[in-house]
Amino acid sequence: MSSTIPSPAVSVNTALFPEDSSGIETLSWDNVASFFPIKQRRAYLNNASIGALSTPVIAAVNHFMEDVRDNGRNHYPEWCDYADRNIKSRIARLIGADRSEIAFVKNTTEGLVHVANGFPWKEGDNVILADIEYPSNVYCWMKLAARGVSIRWVKNRDGRILVDDIRAQIDDRTRMVSLSAVQFSNGFRQDLAATSALCAEHGVYLNLDAIQWVGALEMDVRALGVHFMSLGGHKWMLAPIGTGFFYCRKEVLDVLDPPSVGYHSVDSTEDHMEYVLEYRRDAGRFEEALANFTGLWGMDAAVRIQLALGAARIERHILALTDYAIEGLLKKNYRIVSSRRAGERSGNLSFRHPTGDAVEITQRLREAGVDLAVRGGNLRISPSYYNDVTDIDRLLEALPFA
Repeated sequence: MSSTIPSPAVSVNTALFPEDSSGIETLSWDNVASFFPIKQRRAYLNNASIGALSTPVIAAVNHFMEDVRDNGRNHYPEWCDYADRNIKSRIARLIGADRSEIAFVKNTTEGLVHVANGFPWKEGDNVILADIEYPSNVYCWMKLAARGVSIRWVKNRDGRILVDDIRAQIDDRTRMVSLSAVQFSNGFRQDLAATSALCAEHGVYLNLDAIQWVGALEMDVRALGVHFMSLGGHKWMLAPIGTGFFYCRKEVLDVLDPPSVGYHSVDSTEDHMEYVLEYRRDAGRFEEALANFTGLWGMDAAVRIQLALGAARIERHILALTDYAIEGLLKKNYRIVSSRRAGERSGNLSFRHPTGDAVEITQRLREAGVDLAVRGGNLRISPSYYNDVTDIDRLLEALPFA
């Protein structure tokens, strides 16, 4: 992919990229559920694990596959250009970034590894983590012990990660705070504004695992002062497995030395015989080789749906559904595990039967056509924008009384 950043106005070859052929142009809040076949069969409330796919996403994937079927690699230059110009532009709009700050990745872990392995660590440095992180945001930092880098753990307080507790762990050798924007196990929503301000105060970089935030909650990386952010597309983005993106703030692009490089990390001709290791001038330097174009076409459709519906309205819709669920769960005597404090709620809602086994309850629900997850011994629902109160009602009807 070229690292040249063209003007925002981009013409599209509709024969190759029929951007309105999947029906997204007709999508609205009134009919969005009809674009998700699973909605007709099940109350699928497990989008924080693997999100259900829509017909526009499937159509976009199929369109790319048909192009390769009929034309082989003949449109490869156009694929690269379209991905760099159009897809990255839309992703950037979704999170408040510039497209030059976006790189494609296969999953959240790949982006986190870009930061962990590309940062200029010195022996004695430390990184701050929460003690309830998803393993992807733990193991890449643990591996740095061989380079003399240590982890300073922030202990959660009943599932909450407090900014003051992060502050207490920072010292003059702290280089990075790496956190999940939303904790996977209980849905705790980090105060990113206060966390970012703390990092800025101490000259520390802020790195986010945002897979449980973006797609469910509104995000503005520039306003929040985020330095690095990674997420896979297969959860709240409702995009194909094996897709995702990495955000690297342009002002800190040169802080990281790409840990894995290849022919897509540099500007070169398709002759491939010019061996000059000069990185691309944008975040594309982190894309070492051929991108998953098939998946990216699907992710692009998923992003376009998000933009059509609006991130702020998606957030309001999801939080309204979890509000409705909380009301019903309390009537059935379930204990709400997730924080209910203002600013700490997310799309993930965890709850517990006081005596029942979560795995057994989950199996009972699945047989009733209701899908959720078990995390930390708790039941967890994660409704998306295509879900509605009928899905929550189906959940509540199938749950045993406590």
